[in-house]
This record gives sequence, C-alpha cells and structure tokens, in this order.
Amino acid sequence: MSWQDNTKGKMLHLQLPTDPRWVDVAKMNLGDILVDHAYCEQKAASSCISLIVRFPELEKLVEVLTPVVAEEWDHFERVMGQLKKRGLPFGKPRKDEYVLRLQSFILKGGSRMEHLTEHLLMNALIEARSCERFKLLWKNLEDEELREFYYELMVSEAGHYVNFIDLAKTYYPKEKVEKRWAEWLAHEKQILKEMEIRGDRMH
Repeated sequence: MSWQDNTKGKMLHLQLPTDPRWVDVAKMNLGDILVDHAYCEQKAASSCISLIVRFPELEKLVEVLTPVVAEEWDHFERVMGQLKKRGLPFGKPRKDEYVLRLQSFILKGGSRMEHLTEHLLMNALIEARSCERFKLLWKNLEDEELREFYYELMVSEAGHYVNFIDLAKTYYPKEKVEKRWAEWLAHEKQILKEMEIRGDRMH
C-alpha cells in the first residue's frame, strides 16, 4: 500500500497527505520554515479580523473568531520567539503560492452568506493542512522544544478548523456547505499534486 493510500482520510478529511519528503527537506531548512510559519500566523490573525470587520452583525461569528485572533497572534509571537532564541533573522515574506491558488477557487458573485461561506471554508482548509504539517514536524523533528511547540500548535489548529466549519454550517445550509467542502478538498488535492516540494514553505 502506498503512503498516500495508507494516510488518506486519517487527518481532517484531507484527500492527499503531505509527501513525506517535505519534512526531510524542512528539517534542513528550519530557519526558513519558522519565518514562513510566522507570516502564516500573522495572515491567519488578519483573516479573522477581516471577517469580523466585514460581518460585525453576525454575533456568533464575532464571538467565535475574536479569541481565534488572539490565539493566532500568540502563535505569531511564539514563532518569533523561536527565531530570536536561535539567532535567526525574521526576513521578508515569500509569495504564498498555496494560498493564492486557494483564493482563485473562491466563487465570485452570489449572496453575502455565500461569500462568507467561501472564506470560512478556505480558512478551514488552510488550518487543516497546517495541522497536518505541524503533526509531521512534531513527530519528526529532533529538537525537543520545537517538537513540543508544534504539538501544541497542532491541537490548536485542529480546533480552529472545526470553528470555521461550524460557522459555515451556522450561516449557510449544511448540505450545501458539505457539497462545497468536498469541492474545496478536491481542489486542494490537485494543488498539492502540482506544487513542488520546498523546504522554505509551511504549505
């Protein structure tokens, strides 16, 4: 049985697991991974703030995402702390091909709630993939402190994933959310198939 078949479906419904070669490359480029990770956390916090600002009348959304903003920013600060502890520079942001390709899949037009659902599902997918990659780092890094760090973040990202899915089903019919979620998962699978394995990217 291939590693794809053995792992498929065991983590957050992702249709294609990360190629195991990624973690080997990442281990040799931890500075770059940490820098990219810091920017990922910053963008995750900004994304939640954007949703709160755009949909302030949605009480449950504001209630659920406000603490997520704080958690994502705490993760950003903690990643920055890991960089400082290791004497590594922060550096400039890199082009995030993964997220750009996900954004291109967002349906144009439609109702306000349809637009919200698209962004919630995209965020859920990013959190799911992050959780999967944090698990790989937790299980494979030799640095004990970083292993513990990525275990804690893996658990947190899994919770965020659930938050986004639940919110989508709060504001849009469940059956339509599940149908569209399946389409997002299939699209993300194709993205992973086509992207090169790089050690300077979290995604």
